[in-house]
Amino acid sequence: MLKRIAFTILSLVLLISCGKSDTVTLVSSTGRINHVLIVMNDEDWQGKVGDELKKIIGEPVKGLPQEENQFSINQVDPYTFNSLFKRNRNILFVGLDQEENFYTNKNVHASPQTTLTILSKDKEALIENIRSHATEIVDIFKKNDLALYQKKVTKDFHDPATIETLNNLDISMKIPFDYKMVEDSGQFLWYRNTFERGLLNIIAYEVPVFDESYTKESLLSFRDSIGKSYIPGQFENTYMRTEPQFTPIYKEVEFNNVKALESRGLWFVEGDFMGGPFISYTIEDKENERLIVVEGFSYSPSSKKRDVVFELEAILKTIKLK
Repeated sequence: MLKRIAFTILSLVLLISCGKSDTVTLVSSTGRINHVLIVMNDEDWQGKVGDELKKIIGEPVKGLPQEENQFSINQVDPYTFNSLFKRNRNILFVGLDQEENFYTNKNVHASPQTTLTILSKDKEALIENIRSHATEIVDIFKKNDLALYQKKVTKDFHDPATIETLNNLDISMKIPFDYKMVEDSGQFLWYRNTFERGLLNIIAYEVPVFDESYTKESLLSFRDSIGKSYIPGQFENTYMRTEPQFTPIYKEVEFNNVKALESRGLWFVEGDFMGGPFISYTIEDKENERLIVVEGFSYSPSSKKRDVVFELEAILKTIKLK
């Protein structure tokens, strides 16, 4: 009962704080990309309510060679939720209250910050509330981090007007200065970022199609032909290919008023041992009877891949059609 009262008081503090956020200077938020702080009592975290949350928050990211969770998480009891924890960028409050609720607030204790609150009358209802909003829970924090990361990594970027392939494709994209041009032929674009743990790559090209009969299989075949023609390995007669033992995962998405087919999969170098994950967006350009493909792929052996693929996603989603 005491913990229930404590959480109700905590919820009221959140609501009051929201009303003041426009007039109070907030401290800068803290926390890594893809990290969520969960505020709920220890008993529920170790029980069925926590198990339901862990299924959602801990679901593996699709399209990676090794299993990695959607988010890194920390959990604290409401009694220990002090000023240090309040600076976290992504905070999820879960608990019991007289009325069922599911709502978000922005910049309550710090900026930028997103808080999500999930409340129900009893534990069974709370589990159902969590389960029914599973997709939203992930999307809310992912979109928040994506917007922040886009702002960070594309703060200084190559002028799209100077990139020939982007202009020929009638698109713009914010490619950070950390990425250096490998090729810009007017038909094929390739930028690469060499960093401490490996390589990040951005490519763009068009697929000349004249009807809507293309398939996912034909897109993969064209992708492999691009790899063979433009992306060589480190040895003679080696080139990038789609990993045939891993079927890419597809979903339809929309961003910047652009509808696209998202693909997440694995690549490898034919005749070599290099490989890693890729993420791509295929955009229909019916007016010009073609498809536009923008893709990011990474090579970072012996390290985790979730956050580097997230960086590539953030850059690719700056694309705009002219």
